[in-house]
Amino acid sequence: MARDRSSRRSDSRLDSPRGLRGTPSLFQSRDRFGRFTESIARGMGTPWFLFGLSIFVILWMIYNTLAPEGIRFDSAAIGFTALTLILSLQASYAAPLILLAQNRQDDRDRVQIEQDRQRAERNLNDTEYLAREVVALRLAMKDLASKDFIRSELRSLLEELDEKKSSD
Repeated sequence: MARDRSSRRSDSRLDSPRGLRGTPSLFQSRDRFGRFTESIARGMGTPWFLFGLSIFVILWMIYNTLAPEGIRFDSAAIGFTALTLILSLQASYAAPLILLAQNRQDDRDRVQIEQDRQRAERNLNDTEYLAREVVALRLAMKDLASKDFIRSELRSLLEELDEKKSSD
């Protein structure tokens, strides 16, 4: 009952986009599973995992070699069959988990590359716009009168006025 009210409340919220309201739990569980598998794959790629697995294998072999015959559970005479099966099982799960993590990383990289491309395109457009503005300002500055030009014009006007005064 409480869960029903909370899901209705999140569906009626107007402060989030419609597509994000009431997201199906299937997508949430897929993403949760993906994050979980990525964390396992990341863990398998660490030196500590390799160190731990090596210690496990060494202890397994020592126990099944040196322990009394009656309490051994994997015989060295037949090549540690149970250990081989356990390591094969671990490898059979590790490969798909690593591939899944790589696929998710590829998807993230693809999105990042697209965002970088869009950002570069915006930067290029902004740069081109600013370059056009600078050129327009330079052209406008050439059309403006300089100090020297104004001084020369004022001098010529003063000379004309002096000539008119002297002629009057």
